[in-house]
Amino acid sequence: DMKTRPAGIGNVNADWMGLLPSKLSAMPLKHLAVPGSHDSFTYWVDVQAPVGPDQKVYVKYLATMFSVLAKKVMVKWSMTQNLTFMEQLDAGIRYFDLRVSSKPGEPGNEIYFIHGLFGHKVRDGLLEINSFLSKHKKEVVFLDFNHYYAMEAEHHVYLLGMLQEVFGSKLCNNCAVESITLDYLWDKKYQVIVFYHHPSGQGNPVMWPGNKIPAPWANTTEPNKLIQFLETTLKERAKQGSFHVSQAILTPRVNTVAKGLVWGLRNYLVERNLPTIMSWVAAQRPGVDGVNIITSDFVELTDFANIVIKLNNLLLSEQDRKAR
Repeated sequence: DMKTRPAGIGNVNADWMGLLPSKLSAMPLKHLAVPGSHDSFTYWVDVQAPVGPDQKVYVKYLATMFSVLAKKVMVKWSMTQNLTFMEQLDAGIRYFDLRVSSKPGEPGNEIYFIHGLFGHKVRDGLLEINSFLSKHKKEVVFLDFNHYYAMEAEHHVYLLGMLQEVFGSKLCNNCAVESITLDYLWDKKYQVIVFYHHPSGQGNPVMWPGNKIPAPWANTTEPNKLIQFLETTLKERAKQGSFHVSQAILTPRVNTVAKGLVWGLRNYLVERNLPTIMSWVAAQRPGVDGVNIITSDFVELTDFANIVIKLNNLLLSEQDRKAR
């Protein structure tokens, strides 16, 4: 039964971009539907690690109240994506929402992925992505570095250097969004578009500014409000100059955390509301004024990536479909 089978089993979507019909590979990438994952590195959460710097005061309060229990809960909370990087890429995920941090007090400039708790080294994750891309030459990923914690100038120098060292000539030069088609990227052998939401990336030819990938956040626990927000922000999508991320994501609240202690985030918040969110996703259309990147939590619970990728068929006419 496809519905209950995790999206990460098998690599059915490992080459989906390379397999798109030529009509679609010639279209601006900002008009194609691309599945993304939110807080992508959370599968690396380390129970031993100190509580991460992006947590609200109430979690710190929980941590002092019953630190062991709180840490276990935060592991549950942070595991929004239970697939490894390679599994997400194999499943067809091509956009990653990234939050990074140094470990305060640790000597050197090492950078870690975080969501709630410190995860693993950024370098390890980048190497994993690079090894996938080296095997799948027509696949392209968006890496959206949008939150930085406890990072000084030298940490940014270290991270920018690491991105260039790991990906090298696969990094796409910052240029007009409209000129980015898969055909263009394949021709140049570019496979990575990095968005660096920090002034230290400015002036670096392979770092794209954050304003080229707006990702408005609904910040609600209510599916109906989320959908209304997604509709409104799509209508307001700029005609020129940017990609667009629809975050089909419900945000936990303080009282949800308390209930989450008992039930776990997954059952409480997500499974109840997934059908509403997934039916919205399935009803979308890419193209001008349509969806582009769509992110969701718990992508392995549904065939989320399949649903998003298949939306691209709507850009083909009847004749195109018959010709396939």
